[in-house]
Amino acid sequence: MTDSCHILHVDMDAFYASVMTRDRPELDGVPVIVGGGQRGVVLSANYAARQYGVRSAMPMTRARRACPQALVIAPDYDMFSTVSSSVMENFRQVTPLVEVMSLDEAFLDISGAVRRLGSAREIAETLRAKVYDEQGITCSVGIAASVSVAKLASRRAKPDGVVVVPPAEVTSFLHPLDVGELYGVGEKTRDLLHRLGLVTVGDIAHTPLRTLQRAVGSALGSQLHELAWGADRRVITPRRGQDEPDKSIGADETFARDTDDREVILREVLRLSGKVASRMRTAEVAGRTVTLKVRFADFTTITRSRTLPEATDVTREIHQTATRLYDALGLQRARVRLVGVRVEGLLPRSVVQRQLVLGEREHGWSDADRAVDRATRRFGSAAVRPATLLS
Repeated sequence: MTDSCHILHVDMDAFYASVMTRDRPELDGVPVIVGGGQRGVVLSANYAARQYGVRSAMPMTRARRACPQALVIAPDYDMFSTVSSSVMENFRQVTPLVEVMSLDEAFLDISGAVRRLGSAREIAETLRAKVYDEQGITCSVGIAASVSVAKLASRRAKPDGVVVVPPAEVTSFLHPLDVGELYGVGEKTRDLLHRLGLVTVGDIAHTPLRTLQRAVGSALGSQLHELAWGADRRVITPRRGQDEPDKSIGADETFARDTDDREVILREVLRLSGKVASRMRTAEVAGRTVTLKVRFADFTTITRSRTLPEATDVTREIHQTATRLYDALGLQRARVRLVGVRVEGLLPRSVVQRQLVLGEREHGWSDADRAVDRATRRFGSAAVRPATLLS
């Protein structure tokens, strides 16, 4: 695989059904449909139900006839949004170039992360493992040099896999496919192309461009010609999902082993607080609400928040608040799987005025943070860090 394969399309596998059944191991292998009442439609179906022909957007009455033994579960949209936000935040820890298409899929441009994190396949496998470990669901990843080919590759990767299409193999991958599989081609366009005798992507690729444009129009003809050769020039535009909070910055970490050691947990809270504060300073924002997330060994997750008197981007203040939130939980040897720190209610740093305190030092923790930022920009992230994190 060449370095030009830098576009990832990540698609959750049967997302809604997977989220609704992840804490119910007794449903493994049982056909499950997520949807509304008798007169509603199917929101999602797991792969066991799909074997009976059940598909998303199918009328529920038809789905029940196709698979009468299926278990029907009502959707929990708050849970879907929470899981999706956590997954997308994992993607943004790899690259800021994340274009969220829906709750369960996104494009990533990882061209700036390869040198730091390894090959595109290694990054994809790391992301897949992290999503499964933290959320208990699987995803499939397509990797290619263009958006359209990456999208098709992720379909071929399903379920729970990775497919890479290097530039040298694009035509052999694309040309045998039905034209209806091209990214952005709907049923009407597919039917039109079939009527014209253009059944496969290869048929479109080898039709002269002028002939194609006369048949379907200039703009569509040009677009289809580019797609057929995997040459679309669309770039990734960072975009958040509709249900994602756009005024918060956070970070999570899953422990290698579940732990009940307070020292270990709070050391990770310190590291995450520094990471979040650094990102806030880079974005030139500050926030008032600090949120701590704790996920236990049984995947039960709780969050606790505290709103500060003044907005902050200071590592020490965020860490102290998160530590107080953790201690207030009063955990008695409960084994922790994951911790997360998030700051919400962000404002531009320029509009935040800190209250002066009589007798306060001229230079405080905020100045120290900015000195650390300068050092790490010049010498790397490990140049300066709290002594607690040196072990």
